[in-house]
Amino acid sequence: MTATEQKSGGSSVLANSAVMAAGTVFSRASGFIRSALLVAALGSGFHADVFNIANTVPNMLYILLAGGVFNAVLVPQLVKAQKNDADGGTAYTDRIITLAGLFLGVVTIVLVLGAPWLMRLYLGANWYEPENAAQLESAIDFARWCLPQVFFYGMFVLVGQVLNSRGSFGPMMWAPIANNIVAISTLVLYLVVFGPSNAGGYSPGEEMLLGLGSTLGIVLQFLLLLPVLHRTGVRFRPRFDFRGAGLSHTGRLAVWTVLFVIVNQVAYTIVVRLAGNGSEAEGTGYTVYSNSFLVTQVPHSIITVSLATAILPLLSRYGAAGELPELGRTLSHQLRNALAIVIPIAALIPVLSEDIAHILFGYGAGADAFKEYAPTLSVFAVGLVFFTIHYLLLRGFYSLEQNRTVFFIQCAVATTNIVAALLLTRAVSAEYTAPALAGAYSIAYLVGSVVSYVVLKRTLGDLDGRGLLGFLARLVLVTLVAASAAWLLRTGLGWINDEPTMMLALIGAAIVGALHLGMLLLGAQAAQVKELTTMVQQVARRLRR
Repeated sequence: MTATEQKSGGSSVLANSAVMAAGTVFSRASGFIRSALLVAALGSGFHADVFNIANTVPNMLYILLAGGVFNAVLVPQLVKAQKNDADGGTAYTDRIITLAGLFLGVVTIVLVLGAPWLMRLYLGANWYEPENAAQLESAIDFARWCLPQVFFYGMFVLVGQVLNSRGSFGPMMWAPIANNIVAISTLVLYLVVFGPSNAGGYSPGEEMLLGLGSTLGIVLQFLLLLPVLHRTGVRFRPRFDFRGAGLSHTGRLAVWTVLFVIVNQVAYTIVVRLAGNGSEAEGTGYTVYSNSFLVTQVPHSIITVSLATAILPLLSRYGAAGELPELGRTLSHQLRNALAIVIPIAALIPVLSEDIAHILFGYGAGADAFKEYAPTLSVFAVGLVFFTIHYLLLRGFYSLEQNRTVFFIQCAVATTNIVAALLLTRAVSAEYTAPALAGAYSIAYLVGSVVSYVVLKRTLGDLDGRGLLGFLARLVLVTLVAASAAWLLRTGLGWINDEPTMMLALIGAAIVGALHLGMLLLGAQAAQVKELTTMVQQVARRLRR
């Protein structure tokens, strides 16, 4: 590949990442409004967990059944089919969509019918106590309303990956905004009709409104991709000639990805059950855990996922051409780009954790419990850095079709997560269940980032380790100085007013964040953290335009 092509590829990655990042920003912003309304309507305790666990199960099952294959396997295979097949990959794409639709449709029907038995996997023993009978019944009812999401989650991601393989990255990141708008409208209607509540089970009307509204949002985000798919030139026609059609190689890769996902979901199922055990008086359960995770994943979703999605087709081309040194350099460069933003944000989250919780979750039924989020937010911030490293490095393995290696690495991650979660939750009271589970997550991805880096470096021969270490040393030093200044200011504001109103919390957080950003930019300029200063300059140029 020529220098001009390499430069063009890098520019394309940044441009595509920017489009996806913009969509993700709006999507996450609307997602926060949804989460805030959900806490305002249902609180953060056992009552909220009844709906939140049932509404999370479809996404978990989709990932278990097909998500890993769609996200990790299909793009390289679709790119290869477009390049090598005489019809530009049309028949291959039609077969994949047909096969996936049949599989997801049958599985979804089975899951809906088996909802009472399915929920036993995710609900701990305390849910089956006689005094919790109403909550258990509502959880099963919610599952029946929400489980059809499995089909539409799957088809949304499948169509999105077809679009990604053809260079259309934006729609998949923008469509979830429609889902959030439906969810926000549903919750507003719920508050108007039923009002906030934080105890007991749900009436059939409440179950239908929350469950149906949640599912309709997923349906809409899938339907929005279909016109875009048509505009990219894909004219889907069902094809059932699967045998001898070149799907066997995809299937062999998919086996390892399915095993990867099974291991991951076993770990997450245990985490959900342990979090459910914290859903009691004075405890922090699944709602606190999942909402804190959602907040701290924003930098990952905006930066890392956008970069990884845009870069995977390029890495796949390098891998197919055997250009391993270029693959390693490209991946290392994008890793530095991601960490230049993720590490400073991760350092700021613990400083502002209570203010963030107050602003996002201090409403309605959750007004008196927002401080419960602060410890979990702080611990998840640590895991954010390690997860970013691990996530990007796995793209290198997928581009080389080394799905088997990814499976064994994830076994180490999942085992660490399970063991750490069991040990940490047993060592703390119910009040600290969610922070303990966040700690287990952080430890697990510390292991994952180290193992994935060592194995991938051995595979590629080089990942610019010396340059990466030098970059990290400069960035961490600059970040520590900026975060320390932010912490001193936040502490001073706390002395002035230790119980600020929501508006004062918002103003204080903005002031502290501005100081952190200013110190960070000055330090980056002085320490020559070019990855950060270059991105700031690019953003400034775009704003001036």
